[in-house]
Amino acid sequence: MSTQRLAEMIRVDHAGEHGAVRIYDGQKAVFDKIKCKETTAALVGEMAAQEKEHLDYFDALIVERDIRPTALGPLWDAAGFTLGAVTALMGEKAAMACTAAVETEIDAHYAAQLEALSDSDDKADKALAKKIEKFRADEAEHKHTALENGAEETPGYALMSRLIRMGCRVAIRASEKI
Repeated sequence: MSTQRLAEMIRVDHAGEHGAVRIYDGQKAVFDKIKCKETTAALVGEMAAQEKEHLDYFDALIVERDIRPTALGPLWDAAGFTLGAVTALMGEKAAMACTAAVETEIDAHYAAQLEALSDSDDKADKALAKKIEKFRADEAEHKHTALENGAEETPGYALMSRLIRMGCRVAIRASEKI
């Protein structure tokens, strides 16, 4: 794998994990203020903690490998928080629908990265692949949790899911290059 492709991969993963943390920050900001939503706030908090672990890894990796983070970080920061807050304001099921949609795209994204890394004999690439496998499993669990908590019961779920997934794909492509 080329050095440039690997840098793009790490850059977009860093941006994506930052975006995920901000989505959950937005959801928690809403649910923490509503007394009867403590259970949802705690659930979102658990998923956010895992996303923070992922972000911490990529924070260290971009420094270690001297990779420039995406210049779109401030945009993803605001967009992630806004998406999280808006879906939480729409209700618990809508917040879960957001999680299910995002995690569906991330699963496909991580699967493609694992495929790309599978041919590498480089020790650092193998270590990255191992982390991505773990993070992919975490994301799959988040999707499962969201579905168990009524994501698909959200009015307009199919449209909402398509729009969020499309936004994720655009963010992935843009963050690789910019």
